[in-house]
Amino acid sequence: MSAPISNVRPPPDPLLVTLADYALSYSNPSDESLDTARWCLADTLACGILALAYPACTKLLGPVVPGTSIQHGARVPGTAYELDPVQAAFNIGTLVRWLDFNDTWLAAEWGHPSDNLGALLAVTDWLSRQQAARTTPAAFHSPLGSRLSPLTVRDLLLAMVKAHEIQGVLALENSFNRVGLDHVLLVRIASTAVATALLGGTRDQIINALSHAWLDGSALRTYRHAPNTGSRKSWAAGDATSRAVRLALIALTGEMGYPSALTAKTWGFQDVSFRGQSVKLGRPLVSYVMEQILFKISFPAEFHAQTAVECALQLHPLVRDRLDAIERIELTTHESAIRIIDKTGPLHNPADRDHCLQYMTAIGLIFGELTAAHYEDRIAADPRIDALRARMVVAEDKQYSRDYLDPEKRSIANAVQVFFRDGTKTAKVAVEYPIGHRRRRAEGIPVLRQKAESAFAGHYGQEKAAELMALFANRATLEAMPVHAFTAAFAKP
Repeated sequence: MSAPISNVRPPPDPLLVTLADYALSYSNPSDESLDTARWCLADTLACGILALAYPACTKLLGPVVPGTSIQHGARVPGTAYELDPVQAAFNIGTLVRWLDFNDTWLAAEWGHPSDNLGALLAVTDWLSRQQAARTTPAAFHSPLGSRLSPLTVRDLLLAMVKAHEIQGVLALENSFNRVGLDHVLLVRIASTAVATALLGGTRDQIINALSHAWLDGSALRTYRHAPNTGSRKSWAAGDATSRAVRLALIALTGEMGYPSALTAKTWGFQDVSFRGQSVKLGRPLVSYVMEQILFKISFPAEFHAQTAVECALQLHPLVRDRLDAIERIELTTHESAIRIIDKTGPLHNPADRDHCLQYMTAIGLIFGELTAAHYEDRIAADPRIDALRARMVVAEDKQYSRDYLDPEKRSIANAVQVFFRDGTKTAKVAVEYPIGHRRRRAEGIPVLRQKAESAFAGHYGQEKAAELMALFANRATLEAMPVHAFTAAFAKP
């Protein structure tokens, strides 16, 4: 006979405790991380504002039941919506991720830590507005102590640093994609921890909320890969952030948690979803990830292709008038790019195209630019694109793959070389670090600011865009601003 199952309740999994302690107590991030968070906030909002031009995105926005709203709800930037924080998180998270243009983190797992802004902005705006109106629900105590002062943008920036850190450090050594799970799992984990803390959750309540977040398992990566690539990849982060806020609110009612949600034999996340592997932290939680974050500044493209597009733009003047004379195009890249975005055959929609290394490189060679419009059907019908794709050969450079995983380098290298039928060829153009990399931060921030101002101008007009950019000009002034006043500046009737 088998031994009886012990019904002794174990202590909480150590990982749950570590994440909860960090979310609750960490309060002294590096100056570099807070300054980077300032520009991350501008960039992330710009990505969301740009997405409002796409009906496929905007059809998903608004309340669950059309025509409903709540008093002192969370605002959705660029719109007139005021929603409960759960649905606001879905709206904001969907806007941020729609164009695949927000920041990126590359390690054993990939992801976009600014996806967490869906939960963080919804919760801080909702709390700030309710506190400003002195209507904070009795079930919550203010994260700022006994005062009912509105949360400030510094509270938001600190929350961003924390969420980036949790998601990014969990991604360093845990490859969920290799077992078929989607990286938005880590968005839900990070957002749950930080949102529960923002809402005034105790240490035990944060642990309980996190246990539920792990119990939810993970979405499959099906919607990110051929032949099923589709637009769910653009709202998956919104779904994850809204679920995180929902779990935080559930935990704050006193609902119980599940202490061995990760490690329970047979039934825990590790055995059920992670092939028995332990989920581990790759380094102590401080502010490393925000400092190292990769910004997508120049191109709305899957990040493993960013440097390939830079190479293609350098080659554009040399090949644009000789496209028909091209014999082959050699793309040299790293292993992760091959695994994710090396695609041949038909591409069925914009979500398919912005995750195809060959398509994005072809656009750069042909047009000398890459914008979100280049993924739409009208441009994708250009026969030159598939003609170039058919002539591309993709190969791994082992050194590129090693440097990609090196914590001191974190490169995302690609190289492109074009060969012509007459025997001539271009130079092999290689770019190791994209403009959004920490090693190119001084070069990148001015371009990031141009990206944000252009996005705001397209939606609000040039005068309003200048006002919005002025909010970010002085960090001390920005940090002191109440969150509800900050979001009010981005509202649009």
